Amino acid sequence: TLEKGETATVKVNLTNSGKRDGEEVVQLYVKHLNSSVERPIKELKGFKRVKLRAGETKRVEIPLKVSDLHYWNAESGKWVLEEGNIEIQVGGASDNIYLTKELPILK
Repeated sequence: TLEKGETATVKVNLTNSGKRDGEEVVQLYVKHLNSSVERPIKELKGFKRVKLRAGETKRVEIPLKVSDLHYWNAESGKWVLEEGNIEIQVGGASDNIYLTKELPILK
């Protein structure tokens, strides 16, 4: 679970399985499941450019702050954190997600 004021660190292993050196931009998206307000399908919350030699594997870490999960409530004029589950998505692009994980958010 992730609670108010906390930061989670999303960790993934990235491998260059090709025969040439290269780069990848690892992108972290969040999908709000069962939100009470209309939210984007997915929101980019972090990214990291990684250089990899051919055959190399690196551990990539991207922080996710609970404060990045709030939305602006125009009626109350405040930032609001919804309890419930989010889906963390990691990929090379918004349409190229290779890992997902559900995570409960508590106030």
